[in-house]
Amino acid sequence: MENTPSFNLAKVINDAISVIQNPVGFYQKMAKSGGYAEPVIFVIVMAVITGIIFGVLSIVTGIPIVAALGMLIVMPLFVVIGSFISAAIFFVIWKLMGSEYNYEMAYRCIAYSMALMPIMAVLSFIPYAAIIGTLWAMYLLFVASTEAHGLNRNTAMIVCGVLAALGVISNIAGERAQQQLSGLQSQLEEATGGLGGLEGLEDMSPEEMGEALGGFLKGLEDAAGE
Repeated sequence: MENTPSFNLAKVINDAISVIQNPVGFYQKMAKSGGYAEPVIFVIVMAVITGIIFGVLSIVTGIPIVAALGMLIVMPLFVVIGSFISAAIFFVIWKLMGSEYNYEMAYRCIAYSMALMPIMAVLSFIPYAAIIGTLWAMYLLFVASTEAHGLNRNTAMIVCGVLAALGVISNIAGERAQQQLSGLQSQLEEATGGLGGLEGLEDMSPEEMGEALGGFLKGLEDAAGE
């Protein structure tokens, strides 16, 4: 009868610490088979911890507690699904690089790289922190390529370097888009006085209401033109 891995939180935490502190040693000793239960459990625990961190940060920043709890419930599901998709992508990449291992091996490498998630959640309030996460994750996958899959270091460095560059470009573009959106929102609020310019419409005369609406629309036009 096949033994099913039991949940061991201490082992999960120790594995996460090992991935962060000594990724080379971890991926050298990582089991290359044994089923999906253990790595999936690891992913779930990392996702739950990350969800708790984001939930606490959300509450601190004023987001309703219901939304924070929803994040805690939904995040593990999406992270687990994402881990299988990411593993499929890297399974193809590693095969093209010459790996002889199967999809389970690819999944294990991806799953344990998610030890970074709680750390990046804590750093998420820092602008461009996602770049750190991208570079760190690519380094872990470079180590997995050379130490677990036994692939050529130069080839792994080129492939992971290209993926890291694409990830950094995407991070920068996303950060700039968010900053532009925030700037536009600030301009709209400044130009229109927020919603304050439209408060009390029910108490205005038709002439006053027309002036208020005209000023509000003029503010929108000025903000959009900047």
